[in-house]
Amino acid sequence: MDRPSLVILAAGMARRYGGCKPLAPIGPGGEAVIDLLAGDAVRAGFGQLVLVLGPQTGPAIRYHVEQCWPAAVPVAFAEQRVPLGTTHALLAARGDLPDGPFAVANADDVYGEAAMGALAAFLGADDGHALVGYELAHTIVTDDPVTRGVCQVDAGGNLVAITERRQVSRVAGASFVSGDGTGPERLGGGEIVSVNLWGFAPSIWPVLTAAMEGSGLDEAAIEAEVAAGAAPPKAEVLLPEVVGDLIRSADAPRVRVIPTDAACVGVTHPQDLPTVREILSYQVASGLRPPTPWAGIA
Repeated sequence: MDRPSLVILAAGMARRYGGCKPLAPIGPGGEAVIDLLAGDAVRAGFGQLVLVLGPQTGPAIRYHVEQCWPAAVPVAFAEQRVPLGTTHALLAARGDLPDGPFAVANADDVYGEAAMGALAAFLGADDGHALVGYELAHTIVTDDPVTRGVCQVDAGGNLVAITERRQVSRVAGASFVSGDGTGPERLGGGEIVSVNLWGFAPSIWPVLTAAMEGSGLDEAAIEAEVAAGAAPPKAEVLLPEVVGDLIRSADAPRVRVIPTDAACVGVTHPQDLPTVREILSYQVASGLRPPTPWAGIA
């Protein structure tokens, strides 16, 4: 059976981080975030990798990939010329994807080989959509606030709703609070959350296209304005919101939530780097992660 493809969203502006997060050196040997992500993905069963790049950091990421990744890793590059959200970024990759199911991941998160393997297996055996659901406590590595999509899951394991919670931070007693002004303020840590590791059947494409067309955002006009010196618009069409609308629609398709007890290790703030390096070094020392990103990849 053909391996599913993986779209890696690497066009973000990373304003809170203040640099190119996909190239942050977080591995024990200074490997970049995107190296660890790609190595895990290939070992987990993914085939073609499509990197969606932006005009600012894209050249640096592409150069790094072309210089550092093994030839055995099949990779293509797509461009998101203006930052109109993750739905827009995913559509930019469509022409570089083979027909069939595919997954979507952030370029600044290390999801773990086990979780990515569960998603690849689902895409190889099912014709539906899926989301890998992590426990909240396994997605927060420092005390600095982050944003997480808290998932509501029905008895059959299907996604019912995603509620974005902002300013989520860890407090004493291994619990968490959200400072976004909505309830509940206190979170226990066992909540199932999304960190944007999705799996889709090809039937998602018309849904994404319709969402962009319905947004009123004129890509060509915005691109011309940005080229003339205007600031990019703040309006975005976000993938979780599109999926949320989809599952509330009539005759909504099933979106299976694949639970995992793995840790998702990501970089949000510059001060996260020492802690992230320590976590990944521990994973290598414990045998949870190979010593190099490309171990086992010819």
